[in-house]
Amino acid sequence: MTLLIILLSVFAGVALMVILSERFGTPMDNQQQSKYAKITRILVFVLLITAIIKLAVS
Repeated sequence: MTLLIILLSVFAGVALMVILSERFGTPMDNQQQSKYAKITRILVFVLLITAIIKLAVS
């Protein structure tokens, strides 16, 4: 039962974020989108390297 409550809470939170971002969000221009894409690529790379190091150490 606890798992269902947690899943419903997560679903409600995500639904609320989607509704609010569609209503009040502004579209990004190409320059801002490319900046976020570069940052995301770097963060994913760092997270992968960190996970590999953590797996190798343990």
